[in-house]
Amino acid sequence: MKIAIGSDHGGFEYKTKIAEYIKTLGYEVEDFGTNSTKSCDYPVIAKEVSRAVAEGKFDRGILICGTGIGMSIVANKVKGVRAALCSDTFSARLTREHNNSNVLCLGQRVIGLGLALDIVEIWLETEFSNEERHKKRISLIED
Repeated sequence: MKIAIGSDHGGFEYKTKIAEYIKTLGYEVEDFGTNSTKSCDYPVIAKEVSRAVAEGKFDRGILICGTGIGMSIVANKVKGVRAALCSDTFSARLTREHNNSNVLCLGQRVIGLGLALDIVEIWLETEFSNEERHKKRISLIED
């Protein structure tokens, strides 16, 4: 599975650590930036990652900023993206099982690194349930 990952300056530290962790789980990762803690515009990076996922170049994407809110707002504007802002493992699992989310958003200033890594692992390893009721609801989102 190919994962696109990106962050702004507020999520740079976690992005680096999460990318390394994802590789240990056996996933291919491509880093879309940013490459420092120097202030940058999060919408640019969120759009790049989201478009890459929507176009099928990557199976899923992960976006990190200070709160995850800005990244999730931008990502959900890209047609074909179902981004979920998660700060707990239960939501991470259900957003995959029920919503077939393809972009995960995290807030570096909101959750600890250990929890972030748990959320990422659960989100990556949870499959969509493929139940008809969930497929129907997703199709209603896309219309």
